Amino acid sequence: MNKSLLAFAFISILIGIHSCSERQKENQSSQEGPTHFLQDKTFLEKYDPQLVELSTGDKQAKVLVSPKYQGKVFTSTAAGDDGESFGWINYEAFEGPLDKHMNAYGGESRLWLGPEGNTFSLFFESGKKMEFENWHTPAAIDHEAWEKIEAGPREVSMAKSTSITNYQGTEFALKIQRTVTLLEQEGILANTGITADVTSIKMVGYETINTIQNTGDFPWTRETGAPCIWVLDMFKPSAETTIVLPLQPNETKEGLTTNYFGAIPEERMAITDNYLFLKADGQRRGKVGVSPERALPMAASYDPLHKVLTITTFDIASELPYLNQEWNTEADPFKGDAVNAYNDGPLEDGSQMGPFYELESVSPAAFLSPGESMEHFHHVYHFTGEEGTLDEIARQLLGISIAEINGVFNPK
Repeated sequence: MNKSLLAFAFISILIGIHSCSERQKENQSSQEGPTHFLQDKTFLEKYDPQLVELSTGDKQAKVLVSPKYQGKVFTSTAAGDDGESFGWINYEAFEGPLDKHMNAYGGESRLWLGPEGNTFSLFFESGKKMEFENWHTPAAIDHEAWEKIEAGPREVSMAKSTSITNYQGTEFALKIQRTVTLLEQEGILANTGITADVTSIKMVGYETINTIQNTGDFPWTRETGAPCIWVLDMFKPSAETTIVLPLQPNETKEGLTTNYFGAIPEERMAITDNYLFLKADGQRRGKVGVSPERALPMAASYDPLHKVLTITTFDIASELPYLNQEWNTEADPFKGDAVNAYNDGPLEDGSQMGPFYELESVSPAAFLSPGESMEHFHHVYHFTGEEGTLDEIARQLLGISIAEINGVFNPK
């Protein structure tokens, strides 16, 4: 081989290595620390050219919403295109092929339907054992595209008509609809009641109105089973992020479920009369749930490394039945959680989908007659900047200081 060919071959190898490295960086970028909003937007537009960007008048607060990807709010920012992107996006999932269990594209707010488990499960075929091999996310909330109904500068509405058969063999005809509205700062302050001077921080907030309608010809009852609306927010963890679930005061652990994936070690979870804390570092799987009787309509997290306080608010109707989502057919199917939180971590074989963590809210069972609808409201707010102001917001909304949150798992 002559020198020219040798040089060409060497350059080709370098280009190949560089290209591979760039692809790896792209695939890992949203999983290993902060990314900029524009970086995630550029990636998503390759797979969804109709991606919807909502922005406030000053173009600082923005969200990305995808009708193609099941109405997901993929991410948001409080500081324009160069600002931190708050949602966790699983770049690798977009490459395909479709996974038969779940296509985990990520997104900081997605709409699912429950129940996942129990005798009325929407995720298991009738008679099949409730184990991972038989677990399948319904296509309409997993990989099928939704229809964009209407879109404006700060609001988009999407819908999906489908049918889903539950574990009992009941086939539900239904329509799912979702409206996402980005809020100006005045709207965020009005919704939350925050009175702190917020000039030293940035914020982004949005409302999701999630609706399910019975489009069939029979009522959904305790005998047929009934779906529920389930909203899950996926965020990026850090080594010091802490989840905060405010509770109705109680000296016991009544109304709390903490063993979804086995017992959570004491150093990763703490429970007081008024709060449940969960470490959100993406290093060990753990899920907790709070009953509608014990839950308050708010969940939160704080990341001291990036100074981000996240608050979610939602509906809770404690007088109505909530669905059990556990993978078993023995428990009461109409006694379940209203609020959940999850920290991702490696599986037994060492593989991992994330890392990410989730804040989740659930609606009551949708006992609907033909033509009837039920709505579930879920808001997401991110505040970032000067920690003194974030502390005022935490004290006002959560009744706890930033120092107290940080001290649960990261005592100084």
